[in-house]
Amino acid sequence: MHAWLQLVRFGWEQALSCLFPVVIFASLALTQIIPLPLLPRYDWLLIICLLMQWWMVRSGLETRDELKVITVFHLIGLALELFKVHMGSWSYPGEGYSKLFGVPLYSGFMYASVASYLCQAWRRLKVELIRWPSFWLVVCLAAAIYLNFFTHHYWIDVRWWLSGLVIIVFWRTWVIYEVNGTRYRMPLALSFVLIGFFIWVAENIATFFGAWQYPNQTEAWNLVHLSKVSSWLLLVIVSFLIVASLKLVKEKQTLEDV
Repeated sequence: MHAWLQLVRFGWEQALSCLFPVVIFASLALTQIIPLPLLPRYDWLLIICLLMQWWMVRSGLETRDELKVITVFHLIGLALELFKVHMGSWSYPGEGYSKLFGVPLYSGFMYASVASYLCQAWRRLKVELIRWPSFWLVVCLAAAIYLNFFTHHYWIDVRWWLSGLVIIVFWRTWVIYEVNGTRYRMPLALSFVLIGFFIWVAENIATFFGAWQYPNQTEAWNLVHLSKVSSWLLLVIVSFLIVASLKLVKEKQTLEDV
């Protein structure tokens, strides 16, 4: 019974941490079913995301430091979107005043929502990292993963080499988290896989509601290919490495100030 209650509590904390992504998915569904007046759909989605971000900071659900992290992810995601749409990897066929080179600006919030989840879950579950690699090794690995999203269009795709490198670098790293006063631990590599899989599930929901469109979904919606799990897995790793590094730097500064 205790294990069941802990699982329910863990699920509740995860659900609260996913508030921003849930609002985005709900908005995608709503605007797909009920056309809103005056503005195109993409513009309404941008307004909803901006209002949600404002409310989360205003209400105290997110701190100003977390807002800075989320803004970084918005810019990183938007840069990736601009490039991928230009290369024809996917498209946004709808109209919108807030589109930049074919990319609606709300799309950056889909990446920012991943950072929002990580920041929220980190705080709610009191996450600690055991045997975390050196800062510069983490930075170089994150940069290499992110750059591969661009360079594989012109050079070989080294995602599987990078995935193997992630396993080697973080083989001894554990995530410690707390649920209702009880501490648990999980291998970091396993948490990467779990988060990446659930984001792939979310991607299927998002494409079903027309958030964006892959070439094989032009005529009719199809399940997103499982190969995309590896892309989302690497994106989650980049997100986690950036959030973790910034959190650790912040904690170090706090200790030095004390």
